Amino acid sequence: MRPPLSKDTRLCISLAARPSNIGTRFHNYLYDLLGLDFIYKAFTTTDIGAAIGGVRALGIRGCSVSMPFKQDVIPLVDAVEDSARAINAVNTIVNDDGRLTASNTDYIAVQRLIDEHRLDGSQSLMINGSGGMAGAVGAAFRDSGFHDGVVVARNKETGAALARRLDYDYAPEVGTRTADVIVNVTPIGMAGGPEAHEKPFESSTISKAHMVFDVVAFPSETPLIVSAREAGVQVITGAEVIALQAAEQFERYTGVRPTAEQVADASAVSRA
Repeated sequence: MRPPLSKDTRLCISLAARPSNIGTRFHNYLYDLLGLDFIYKAFTTTDIGAAIGGVRALGIRGCSVSMPFKQDVIPLVDAVEDSARAINAVNTIVNDDGRLTASNTDYIAVQRLIDEHRLDGSQSLMINGSGGMAGAVGAAFRDSGFHDGVVVARNKETGAALARRLDYDYAPEVGTRTADVIVNVTPIGMAGGPEAHEKPFESSTISKAHMVFDVVAFPSETPLIVSAREAGVQVITGAEVIALQAAEQFERYTGVRPTAEQVADASAVSRA
């Protein structure tokens, strides 16, 4: 059980344009479970410079950063780890006695999942999407040795730009393309979205893959993941990504690494 709130309780926060309860539930659940004297609160801001200044001045231990602030905070911190430098985007800031260090745990989580699932860099890769998370996913695969890749995106400008950064090919649509590893980094299949019941890849593409990776976390069993399971193809779910990146943040903030079971329980609470 977490100790009673006091002057010594450490504060961690998130900064986002549209705050949610996901991180708040995840972190506070684990603080209670592990008896840690921390509390987590979500915020938004119209002045990111002042907000980061407050993190430093008030001794706020950790700060999760979401869009549209992931790049804006880079000049406001003291050190940028390779994980954030690789994609020029930050999602985690740790405050050590006024020194702010930035990292990107999305990138770290994807790299760890690549390792855990023993994906082979010689395999071909197809990434559907060209937004910020697609950049993190693509960089993690590239830096894990995947050099035969293609970025698929309807937006030619952002898709081609991401492909150039990764040294991958670009295509405006999937069409008849196949790959050993296929990754969805679009909102297709997201609960509550306009394409909640659709798949970003055709069944023929899914069935020929060795691994299907869907970054969409809500629901964890997206139409793409369900289709892949039915085809007997291995999967990595968005729920795995969001839980692992949050666990990485949690360890940086508290110095405590929760077990896989504790992370899974906290992740379930955060999505309830």
